[in-house]
Amino acid sequence: MECQRCFYLDNKLGVARPRGPSFTLNLAVDALLKKEFDIHRTNKSTHPLMEKYGLDAIPFSHKQLNTWRENFEGIEYYDPNTGLTVSGAIDDVWVNPKGELLIVDYKATSKDGKIDVLGDSPWEDQYKRQMEVYQWLLRKNGFKVSNTGYFVYVNGRKDGEAFDAKLEFDVTLIPNIGDDSWIEDKLKEIKECLDSDKVPADSKECDFCNYRKLSREAMEGTVKKKAAKNSSTLFL
Repeated sequence: MECQRCFYLDNKLGVARPRGPSFTLNLAVDALLKKEFDIHRTNKSTHPLMEKYGLDAIPFSHKQLNTWRENFEGIEYYDPNTGLTVSGAIDDVWVNPKGELLIVDYKATSKDGKIDVLGDSPWEDQYKRQMEVYQWLLRKNGFKVSNTGYFVYVNGRKDGEAFDAKLEFDVTLIPNIGDDSWIEDKLKEIKECLDSDKVPADSKECDFCNYRKLSREAMEGTVKKKAAKNSSTLFL
């Protein structure tokens, strides 16, 4: 979705983009939210956040749920049209009285103001696509899935008088109507990309492609210049 060249380098040639640090505070929030909703899953009860927003649902119970939530395992589907296996690790699944599954994704951040809608930033577009893939995967595994999923958005507050070894959060529930109709065409594009012997063109919008291009040009242009210099200045 972002850059075909980076995708090709990673998934066909084995040269992935440099990875950033893990968001360990976000992972801690995710783990605690799962524990909290699991209590209501065991009790087959409605969570107070659902009641607050008037959502008639309870956490969904399934013997494979822990696998679905495990990174690098998740819920998967083999697509016979492309020979690709697609998988994704979900955060949670709820179920309404109609028996429809509701995909739930936890998001943690710290922004000014209340978060009650998703914006149109690249990050938030990615969140929506992520949820649509989860909806598609569950449908392909034979489940009845609602088009409406939910983001449990946890926003760290910065208006306290002191840290006092604790963080306080505002928690909002944001509905999102998904549309997974784009996925199967995208899988065909992925298949064509991976089957090609030609590396895709770089993307002008891709920071990684631009870095590779500019660093290559800089190296070619500055090696000669530095050979004539006896010293250099390093700024940290």
